[in-house]
Amino acid sequence: MRSILCLLLSTALAWPVPALPQNLPDLGESSQADFSPYAERQLGEKIMADIRRDPAYIDDPEITEYVRKVGQRLAAATSETAGIDFEFFVVRDPQINAFALPGGYIGVHSGLITAAMTESELASVLSHEIAHVTQRHIARQLQNQSQIGALSMVGLVLAMLAAKSNPQVAQAAAMAGSAAPVAAFLNYSREFEREADRVGYQILRAAGYDVQAMPAFFERLQRNTRLYENNAPGYLRTHPLTSERIADMQNRAQEAGGLKLQPDSREFHLVRAKLRAQQGDAADAAAFFKEALREGRYADEGAARYGYVVALMRMRDLDNARKEWQRLRERGGMHPMYDTLGAQLHFAAGEPAAAVDVLRQSLKRFPYSDTLRLAYAEALQQAGQHRDALEVLQALRRERPGEARLYQMLAKSYASLGQRTEQHRALAEFYYLQGSLPGAIEQLQLAQAAKDADFYTLSAVDARLRELRAKQLQEMQARER
Repeated sequence: MRSILCLLLSTALAWPVPALPQNLPDLGESSQADFSPYAERQLGEKIMADIRRDPAYIDDPEITEYVRKVGQRLAAATSETAGIDFEFFVVRDPQINAFALPGGYIGVHSGLITAAMTESELASVLSHEIAHVTQRHIARQLQNQSQIGALSMVGLVLAMLAAKSNPQVAQAAAMAGSAAPVAAFLNYSREFEREADRVGYQILRAAGYDVQAMPAFFERLQRNTRLYENNAPGYLRTHPLTSERIADMQNRAQEAGGLKLQPDSREFHLVRAKLRAQQGDAADAAAFFKEALREGRYADEGAARYGYVVALMRMRDLDNARKEWQRLRERGGMHPMYDTLGAQLHFAAGEPAAAVDVLRQSLKRFPYSDTLRLAYAEALQQAGQHRDALEVLQALRRERPGEARLYQMLAKSYASLGQRTEQHRALAEFYYLQGSLPGAIEQLQLAQAAKDADFYTLSAVDARLRELRAKQLQEMQARER
């Protein structure tokens, strides 16, 4: 996460600083004035364009899909999310933290997922962040700072990315611009935190999660703070926690009827194990899971064995990894993530045909798993079967047109088949979804020059190019105002 913050600091310094009016109207409740939801989304997209390019951004379909499912389940539980296109993502950072960006982007640190004891605890944090978005706390923060006048973009960006998890970056930001707006944005106000607790609790309950998880998780963080001394978990610094807030959460949970256990999904345990196996030294990770299995110290045996295989693969101990994967299949039952892991093992051993076969058989058992279909398409590409890969990818694109990864994979197969117009056309959509209009326009120009498509395809390319050029002009005019 530190690399993301440093990158965004340099990017923010290069951005034009928006001139905000001296007397901003009240942006609370239903107000849409000045810093509108559309403006929030635009700012969020600019920030996300940099996040996606950072090595700390986890571009793993299985991890992303799991967090997205939990987030979307929560978002669907309240009418207040209507009109907000939420996007949930994960960054590789051991800090226990999460943050909301303008426009409905919600980031989760890998450390938060591995620290959560139950899926309901993870959901409680996501519901809190969703509440920050639905209650427009970002826009209302701007309203509260209206006396500053021209707000420093550096302060805004760092605030939205919870920069206080890295005090050095926050200090650099204060030196780069006005220290007042930076300091003012370092934390949500107590009022906003209490409001996010209240609304987040309602979302958590409506989604069917265990409402006891919210006070339990926050109380455990507060109790463990003394172990950190002056380096408390990032979540406690970005979301100041008080005994009053915890007591209020406990009271709400008791009013809901006491303890209501919500079973964790298998994906929760598997994703936690995957992240745990990927962090730190590979040998240490393998030793952790081996010891847990020997002592029976796990919440889910299949997840512990899964994590052990991932760690062994990191060590390049493929023989033992294969043996443990077989034990996983024998004792853990069936799951798409087991099969994608098996396919990765086959590829690591130089057996692409076996990898494709594992995934093909898995799709017969789990035909509606998008992550499995994506893994199958990737396996087909690695095996050189690009026509078959295109068939799978085109079907996925029709169902998920906003998925940037799909266009990148489509471009790879089109290139391998010598279809240059379609290659550049797919890359144009990839760059557009990544937030790079110039890159998208350049790819469409290359598509025009390829001259290997029919009239209708070239007409579609021309129409899309005009559309993106108009959008680019609109953005340039907006920056000049």
